[in-house]
Amino acid sequence: MSQLPPEVYNLIDASLTEDETFNDPTTGLLIPPDITGVGILRAKAVGVLAGLDVAEAVFHRVDPGLLFEPLMADGDALDHGSEIARVEGSAGSILRAERIALNFMQRMSGIASDTNRYVQAIDGCRARIVDTRKTAPGHRYLDKYAVRMGGGHNHRLNLADGILIKDNHIEALGSREMGLGDVVRLALEKASHTVKVEVEVESLTGVKEALDAGAHIIMLDNMPVPMMQEAMDIIGERAVVEASGGINMDTVRAVAETGVHLISIGGLTHSTQALDISLDLEFP
Repeated sequence: MSQLPPEVYNLIDASLTEDETFNDPTTGLLIPPDITGVGILRAKAVGVLAGLDVAEAVFHRVDPGLLFEPLMADGDALDHGSEIARVEGSAGSILRAERIALNFMQRMSGIASDTNRYVQAIDGCRARIVDTRKTAPGHRYLDKYAVRMGGGHNHRLNLADGILIKDNHIEALGSREMGLGDVVRLALEKASHTVKVEVEVESLTGVKEALDAGAHIIMLDNMPVPMMQEAMDIIGERAVVEASGGINMDTVRAVAETGVHLISIGGLTHSTQALDISLDLEFP
């Protein structure tokens, strides 16, 4: 198992505390401590796997004596009945850890699976599918890792990762009689040379202002595809272009065919559907 960041172990511990894992009267009163078994983690749906290391960490947090054997790797394709991993040891420990381990793996595999569907939908185009900061609180690292396992890429991990000027920033500085171009120039003037400046625009006028001001990245926000194509004709290769806002499986291919570099989809992490995975306990 690879080492996970401290915040993930903290999240696991918080989840175990929330579930009262070590105060489980069902397991504690009914399952003798000397009963051992093997838990088989199986996929019950088609998708992409993510979260093996996290599941293993949960089992070992509950009982370091459990033996966890991965049978697949994160990023692998899952089919109905795919055997993902086996965990062997105290039946009581396996039962206590089961739900939390599955919760993590099911959410992460759901994100990876949804991401992969978008990646496949734009196959042959230069665009990358990227996530957003619309992640579950505390799950930022895991949600974004799952996106990568599905073949997507990460946008900013956090606010410190770059300058992204959105409509509310522009509105705030508009009270000082600054326009979009002025805000971009101010950001470029104040930013470190290592930091990229991205700006959100909603019109072709905004595109021209951002381009003239020297923005490194221009986000086309909630633009219809024909306007997006006009924007690409104006920008050419003078800036990196990101498309965002309301993009779904029905529209993502058309968006990618405009030639944009990035397509950001908040739904990858803010409204994902967990992939069905179960644990079946067996006794040799």
